[in-house]
Amino acid sequence: MTDRFSIISLRQFAQLILDQIENKSQFFGIPQEVFFKPRENDPFRLIRYDQLLETPIGVAAGPHTQLAQNIVASWLCGARYIELKTIQTLDELEVSKPCIDMQDAGYNCEWSQELKIHESYDQYLNAWILIHILKHKFGWAGKELGTIFNMSVGYDLKGILKDNVQWFFEKMGNCAIEKENKINEIKDLYPQINNIQIPDCISNNVTLSTMHGCPPDEIEKIGKYLIEEKTFTQLSNLILHYLVRKS
Repeated sequence: MTDRFSIISLRQFAQLILDQIENKSQFFGIPQEVFFKPRENDPFRLIRYDQLLETPIGVAAGPHTQLAQNIVASWLCGARYIELKTIQTLDELEVSKPCIDMQDAGYNCEWSQELKIHESYDQYLNAWILIHILKHKFGWAGKELGTIFNMSVGYDLKGILKDNVQWFFEKMGNCAIEKENKINEIKDLYPQINNIQIPDCISNNVTLSTMHGCPPDEIEKIGKYLIEEKTFTQLSNLILHYLVRKS
């Protein structure tokens, strides 16, 4: 088995998912009858980061949340808090993969990233668009998406300040140009997309991932930068814990 991810275009993915749902009532073997169907009176709905979450269930950052099809599959099964795979400036390292192997004892290979940053962004945007399409297609209740895409970045301040990570922040905050191009690419497959309001901001919140044993001073510097300079007021509770403990 290869350790390389093969990604497909939004058009290919949209054709695949629409065909499977319309003709087979499934998505990658997941039958439509087990898709989570949100209701406005669901008792577990909550507000997080001033946004609606239709369920408190989500997926943690990992190799699986790099690919649009995995994000969409988790969403169809009820995940509404999507912690996207951690991105870092060093996106072409050759390290052992997969990141986590649980055949016997679990271990983690640091610095793993299967996709380049621009590929990760492309996958996140594809998933963002398709989830909006599916919510519209199924006629599921509510004007809000009810889903939070949570960015994850690492692993040190020096890397976070690099141009490619800064580009990622900018695009996740405003995907308007790429989003318009992608919509034009698939609107013949789903013409109703012109009636869907898909926000330009994919994510305005972030989780910081650091190495084991990262010095508290470094965590504090990164936390302050993300809050004060990047204005990510919605920061992982883990970082706030470190800041409070140090103070």
